[in-house]
Amino acid sequence: MRIGLGYDIHRLEKNRDLILGGVKIPYELGLFGHSDADVLIHSIIDSILGSIALGDIGAHFPDTDEKYRNIDSSILLKKTLELLKNKGFRIINIDCNIICEKPKLRAFIDRIRENLSSIIEIDKDCISIKAKTNEKQDSIGSNASIAVQAVVLVDSI
Repeated sequence: MRIGLGYDIHRLEKNRDLILGGVKIPYELGLFGHSDADVLIHSIIDSILGSIALGDIGAHFPDTDEKYRNIDSSILLKKTLELLKNKGFRIINIDCNIICEKPKLRAFIDRIRENLSSIIEIDKDCISIKAKTNEKQDSIGSNASIAVQAVVLVDSI
């Protein structure tokens, strides 16, 4: 068994979609990034790569490569899952904290878990997604960014 830890943060901007876990969340601001900026999936990717000592998302999907511009992060997650399988591991469970002041995410958590369950091909009950605020502190608390922490447990196939 191995554990991987992931973290990512993206700033919020106008004229961008807010996508978390592959689910479009209705909101006036969206996340800025080279890809679709799905901070949740990016954090999960980093946790998976960390669990098998393969670096981070930037090493595999650099933001300097035009083929990743505006790419659906679900595609990057699927490629990461192939790397995991090729190393002889499978995911046991994932636990994530989405840290933002707005929007309120409670109504979207089950849909995000279902979508991730479908992509990762593990039971929804093996994916925990929690939404937290940053108590109005720093860029997250002032609603300028969203961050995610993710932990994954993997085991040999």
